[in-house]
Amino acid sequence: MKRTSLFGVAFSIWMAMHSVTFARDRSAFQLAKEGDQYVGVQSKDRIVQIRSDKSVGSLTPFVWYVVYYDPNAALKAVEVKFNGDKMVDVQRPLRLLEPVTGGDLPLDRDKLKIDSDEALRIASQEPALQNLQLTAAKFKLERVGEGVLGRGPSEPVWKIELWGATRSNPAKEAHLGEVWVSAADGKVVKDDLHFHGL
Repeated sequence: MKRTSLFGVAFSIWMAMHSVTFARDRSAFQLAKEGDQYVGVQSKDRIVQIRSDKSVGSLTPFVWYVVYYDPNAALKAVEVKFNGDKMVDVQRPLRLLEPVTGGDLPLDRDKLKIDSDEALRIASQEPALQNLQLTAAKFKLERVGEGVLGRGPSEPVWKIELWGATRSNPAKEAHLGEVWVSAADGKVVKDDLHFHGL
């Protein structure tokens, strides 16, 4: 193989690796803003929920779902799925309970101040986690009902599930529970951590 061909192959591999790294660095709010171009005018910036799959190989998930309010849809929602920074699907999700619980309404944009990366940083600083090696995370941003947290009106909250390496075998991981971080002010509003299996 010619030297130029080898260089081309190496460069392609390097670009692929770095594009994945870049994709993993995209925050949830950045993806939500990009998702605006895949929904109708009536849905832009009207975020109902953001969630992710469990991350793999880092604490930043690769697969994200952004749900927007759509007054023209039967269940009032349109969902955009991202793999990294690539939009891969747009669909009308089946959200049957949300209209009953109020979870189908847009989140207050003025309260969306804490992005996913900052919420993760805050959650990982919980004292109970300081001596643990975190291995994976899963995110959900949604409205928490009025009075649920004893904080008055409903507000958007990041619910972050965490996993960590076990002490007996660092190659294995255990589910550590969940930390809730307010998207409005960055305060931890609920800590439901457990350490069974470590």
